Amino acid sequence: MAKPRENYREDVAGRANVEDTPELLAYYDELDTYNAGALWTVANKIEPWEPKSDSVPVLWRYRDLRSHVLRSVDLVTPEKAGRRVIYLNNPGRTDVAAAVGWIYAGLQVMHPGERASAHRHSASAVRFIMEGSGAYTVVDGHKMTLGANDFVLTPNGTWHEHAVESSGTPCIWQDGLDIPLVNALEANFYEVHPDLSQAVTYAVDDMTKTWGNPGLTPNGGNWSKGYSPMFKYEWAPTYEALGRYAECTDGSPFDGVLMEYVNPASNGPVMKTMGASMQMLRPGERTRAHRHTGSYLYHVSKGRGHSIINGQRFDWQERDIFCVPSWAWHEHANASDTEDACLFCLNDLPVMRSLGLYREEAFGDNGGHQPVVA
Repeated sequence: MAKPRENYREDVAGRANVEDTPELLAYYDELDTYNAGALWTVANKIEPWEPKSDSVPVLWRYRDLRSHVLRSVDLVTPEKAGRRVIYLNNPGRTDVAAAVGWIYAGLQVMHPGERASAHRHSASAVRFIMEGSGAYTVVDGHKMTLGANDFVLTPNGTWHEHAVESSGTPCIWQDGLDIPLVNALEANFYEVHPDLSQAVTYAVDDMTKTWGNPGLTPNGGNWSKGYSPMFKYEWAPTYEALGRYAECTDGSPFDGVLMEYVNPASNGPVMKTMGASMQMLRPGERTRAHRHTGSYLYHVSKGRGHSIINGQRFDWQERDIFCVPSWAWHEHANASDTEDACLFCLNDLPVMRSLGLYREEAFGDNGGHQPVVA
């Protein structure tokens, strides 16, 4: 007897609308035996009218997670864990351990004198420093010292390791990787350095000093790799640039004063699969609602406020992390009338743009505000 099946019929011209019959159900069962199927039985499911993200909006409060992150220090060592990280697990993406969409994220902690072994992988990675002093990263022999709100790249295929100087303090940073995407493409490789560590072969912070001068390119500074040579983007000049830009622009009605981190050699994204931005919400500013394709993971770098995502309000403060799934309505508001707020955003915009899949839409006729669902 033919087994009943889930039916995705839609009574709309141009959409699949085939009624089940005993004969068709038996036919579908026969196709199953050949590892095949009839497109019209799933077409409306796999070709939705608009994106339907499995991810849900989530706010990870730092004050809730911090003690649990620190507790991991007493439970596992970097040598045993590989990397001591508490990852952010979106309820709709637990199957791939993603924070949102195809982006993985976690909070890594290291104590003074600790070092994680050098390794490399096909996945691209970033770090956003949250607290502590004395942390550093070594990428292909380039050592970068790390401070709060610094943004650091460890591009795919590069040897990298992380550590905290013995004179430092406990350090916590946010990791962000495209692991789910690379795994979905079945292209992920992982290697541990044969010596478990790498030599520092360049001057400390040389890449930022070489490439981080606005409007200037180093003499002979040819760079042809698919990621930015400026492995570290420091917080102080980033915040200063936002402030200068805010003096001469009204900003975006949807994003406030927003600037993208770029590859200084190409003016393109910092890496091929992940992009990043920093935006400023001026005192009392509230943006209008919009939505766009792509997944977005926000990190509150400064200030406090709230975001409304698909009608749900999330109140945030410094060091909190929240996500906006693809095609979700969202808007942001600064809670202070005297201080600005800044949001770091890790996203998959380079993928959306390079594949011609980016699309954006304002809420209402002119981009109004969403009603909050109680």
